[in-house]
Amino acid sequence: MTETLKEPTEPPSTATTTGLTRASIAVGFAVLCASYMLNAMDRQIFYPLLPEIRSEFGFSLDQGGLLATGFTLGLALAGLPAGYLVDRVSRKTIILISVLVYSIGTLAIPLASGFVDMSVYRLISGVGEGVQATALYAVIGAFFFHRRAVAAGVVGVAFGAGIFLGPLVGTRLANVWDTWRAPFFVFAAAGLVMCLLIAVIVNKRLTEAVTGANAGPQGSFDHVPASPYNRNTLGLGIACAVSGLVFYGFLGLYPTFLREQLGFTPEQAALAVSISGFGAMMALPAGWLGDRVNQRYLLAFAFVATSATAYVTYQVATSAPAQYVLAFLMGAFASGFLFTNCTTAMQRAVRPEHVGRGAGLFMLSYYVAAAFSGLLFARLVAGLGWDGAGLWQLTVLPVVGILGLGLVDPSKMVLRRPVQP
Repeated sequence: MTETLKEPTEPPSTATTTGLTRASIAVGFAVLCASYMLNAMDRQIFYPLLPEIRSEFGFSLDQGGLLATGFTLGLALAGLPAGYLVDRVSRKTIILISVLVYSIGTLAIPLASGFVDMSVYRLISGVGEGVQATALYAVIGAFFFHRRAVAAGVVGVAFGAGIFLGPLVGTRLANVWDTWRAPFFVFAAAGLVMCLLIAVIVNKRLTEAVTGANAGPQGSFDHVPASPYNRNTLGLGIACAVSGLVFYGFLGLYPTFLREQLGFTPEQAALAVSISGFGAMMALPAGWLGDRVNQRYLLAFAFVATSATAYVTYQVATSAPAQYVLAFLMGAFASGFLFTNCTTAMQRAVRPEHVGRGAGLFMLSYYVAAAFSGLLFARLVAGLGWDGAGLWQLTVLPVVGILGLGLVDPSKMVLRRPVQP
């Protein structure tokens, strides 16, 4: 009896349960990861090109900051309804539609005539990206039930690769065609190709897996609150919101800070942002740790490390090599550790049948805050300068995230090895 209750340790159980081979699982998951890498690249091309966009349209720093991060409001608005839908309808279909939507939004951005319509196109792009992320993390939560943080780490590596490649590729394309508009057209076309790959290659038995069905006998989840809206999701929601304010506040105007405050060239600024994406690839070891240690403590550590990195970035370092190292560390802690473990901890704070809503709650709390992070940072810059903005939004604010974690009770979360009846 004891033996039958053990969590399976061999991957073949998954293939046997779903009728999928290891190869089909690996290839399908790789395509989904590639689609999320494109998602990240699509987001990142705007930041290093913002100075050129501001110059052409005459946008203020406030307007530029809102455009840089305001698209994440679309991700936030998509979170809860998408979380509800992915628990009820085909996740593969939702992923396909979402990639198509954000590609259309990306295509429209270079066709904008001013701030209002560009904001709308950015919002549409954000909605598509948010729906895709919600559906993808729901797939992870269901198919890779007890190893979801590691699987999320793999997706985080793909996201980090997108952050790394996006600014470099986008800046290169803009230079080759001598227009900031070129990268948006190229990435929109890549999104259409990705839709075709998902439709042909990804098997629905991977995307539509019943939550936890591939993890063996489940035991009891009675210790987890019946409602997805509970004290743990509240505490984690605070941590997620702070994470969004910090990471996107950093990403949105970091290239502008480097160019306008420190005098970096466009290529140096793009490289620094790309290196932050390389740091975000630390999501894999961060996810591995998230499956093995208390995530509350892991998140607290990441907040402290992020705060310390931000302090040196905006108060001390001025040289390019120093900023490259700090950009890597910011990507590692603010994205690799915080993003990966916030999203999986939020799913562990709800019962398995609510995994989609857990993903949706993460998207809502993280990206509502992220949407206004650029505007908030720009306002702080106007009032306090770059060093003051970096101090308050990126160095002091993480303390609030740690306070939110104080509400979290790990004994009422889904464990890697669930409680047995």
